[in-house]
Amino acid sequence: MVSIRRLIKSFKYSLSGIAKVFKEEQNFRIHTLATILVLALAFYFKVSVLEFIILLILVSWVLILEIVNSIIERLLDMMKPRLHSYVEDIKDMAASIVFISAGVSALIGLLIFLPYILARIL
Repeated sequence: MVSIRRLIKSFKYSLSGIAKVFKEEQNFRIHTLATILVLALAFYFKVSVLEFIILLILVSWVLILEIVNSIIERLLDMMKPRLHSYVEDIKDMAASIVFISAGVSALIGLLIFLPYILARIL
C-alpha cells in the first residue's frame, strides 16, 4: 500500500535537492534560465505538440546531466584531487557531457525555432 506520508517526504527530499543545486551551482541556474526562455518561446510561437515534447525532453536532459555532473564533482572532491591524477580528468569529462548535451540541445532548438522566427521576419 502507498504511504502518503512517505510519498510527501520523498517529494520534499527531491525538491530540497533541486533547491540545493540551484543555490550552489551557477551552471544549473543558467540552464534553468535557458529552460524558461525555451518554454516561453515555445508558447509564443505555438510550436506543435511533438516539437514541444522534444523541447521538454531536451531541457530536462540538460538539467538532469547538470545535476549528475555536480554529484560526480562532489564525490570526487571528497576523495581530494591529490589522491589520484585522474580526478581532474574525470571532472573535466563529466563537465564535457553537459557541454555536449547543451550544445546539441541548442542546435535542435534552433532547428525547431528557426522556421517560426523566419516566418515572423519574412
